[in-house]
Amino acid sequence: MSSFETILVERPEPAIARIVMNRPDARNAQNLQMTYDLNAAFDAAVQDDAIKVIILAGNGPHFSSGHDLRPGAKNAAGTDFPPIGNWGGFAEANAHGRFAREQEIYLQITRRWRNLAKPTIAEVHGKCIAGGLMLAWACDLIVASDDAQFCDPVVTMGVCGVEWFVHPWELGPRKAKEFLFTADSWSAQEAHQLGMVNQVVPRTELSARVLELARRIASKPSFALKLTKEAVNRSVDVMGQPAAIDQAFALHQLCHAHNLQEFGMVVDPSGLHPSVRKPAAAE
Repeated sequence: MSSFETILVERPEPAIARIVMNRPDARNAQNLQMTYDLNAAFDAAVQDDAIKVIILAGNGPHFSSGHDLRPGAKNAAGTDFPPIGNWGGFAEANAHGRFAREQEIYLQITRRWRNLAKPTIAEVHGKCIAGGLMLAWACDLIVASDDAQFCDPVVTMGVCGVEWFVHPWELGPRKAKEFLFTADSWSAQEAHQLGMVNQVVPRTELSARVLELARRIASKPSFALKLTKEAVNRSVDVMGQPAAIDQAFALHQLCHAHNLQEFGMVVDPSGLHPSVRKPAAAE
């Protein structure tokens, strides 16, 4: 299978692909290289008729620390990487370019992964923060280690949560508000109680248990698996999830515009790690 700069692609069994984020020193923070590597690997797995189930995992101590916001991170959609969507305008100034870029790399690519025509399983351990949640939530099933922790701290940055805004669907509206308002973390056990996580297993058994689950799914007819996933996803769509996500994305962009006027950058710098902050005049 193809090799990539930021991920590993494994074939533990003929019918199972395992895609592993491989930036452990960055706690698997997603720069654009990783986003497009993941997209290419997912595409390859979907197009391989022998593969029936796709596992998404992370190398190192954590599943994913979110999006790589550090200065100098490879983040220029439409320049370093050809776009996969049809929005365009990545090089435009101000809100036009920012909206186009985030449509591509945060909203539409996540939606694309959510609708992959094969069952996907997120194998989550350690921290799963912000953009890491988007990866896990795009998968059909989530199996978490007993030490896994989840968090969306983006309100701290002056923005109304990550772009793939499915918090009310994954957590219920009251818990979604609590975790967003406070930026608190929640455990794998609480995620399981809320219905966000399918199974919680010991850390030492995580990969083996996920592979066993994938094996059980892969024993089913591939066309039935595809259509069953389609049936469930379309049921959620009929409930209004796509429109709700699009509306939240528009509010997310309004927060960016406000922060740009208020602070000279698209997020509130007080909510960023010191290594990411930069003076307003530098924007």
